[in-house]
Amino acid sequence: MLETLLSFDPAVLAAFILAGLLLNITPGADFLFVSTSGIRGGPQVGRAAALGINCGILVHLTLAAAGVSALLAAYPVAFDAIRYLGAGYLVFMAYKAWTADPPTDDAEPALTTGAAIRRGFLVNVLNPKTGLFIFAFIPQFADPEIGPIWHQIVLLGLIFMINGLLFSLALGTVAGHLRTALRGHIQILNRLTAILFGGLAARLALQ
Repeated sequence: MLETLLSFDPAVLAAFILAGLLLNITPGADFLFVSTSGIRGGPQVGRAAALGINCGILVHLTLAAAGVSALLAAYPVAFDAIRYLGAGYLVFMAYKAWTADPPTDDAEPALTTGAAIRRGFLVNVLNPKTGLFIFAFIPQFADPEIGPIWHQIVLLGLIFMINGLLFSLALGTVAGHLRTALRGHIQILNRLTAILFGGLAARLALQ
């Protein structure tokens, strides 16, 4: 693994890492879910949501390494199926956010750590933005002269996943610690999240 990593052109590897970081910090379904989970349930729930998100990334990575990139290129209808499934789940998440009751000081967290992991996993697995990045972008950095393509995809994917995990853990923790300051605005945040999820779903369905 280390030998393969050292075989990459440093400039190419740096460009890949930068692109991955930009994807992670761009507000999207993953970003919104982790931050709102932290606000509603505290730092532990925020970190659980981050863990679920990155478990989903691991699925994308495994599929890419197994050759799903070639399958989706040969059968575009397969990607359409994933796209519509993801749009449907985003609609469901938008509904849940819009109809969620604001938490009270003596109430249990609106989202448990287990639920945060499960929902985070589904949000990411059904998010074509992440799938497109891994399926279409990562293989572009693979070089047959370095070694097996699947080996390189796994290595690059792990780099992307580790960076994303560190960022999302920090995001969930910060959002959780700021929950007291933001709690009074949680209903506004829920509605904003619902609108953004709905917009993402429409974009996926209509593109």
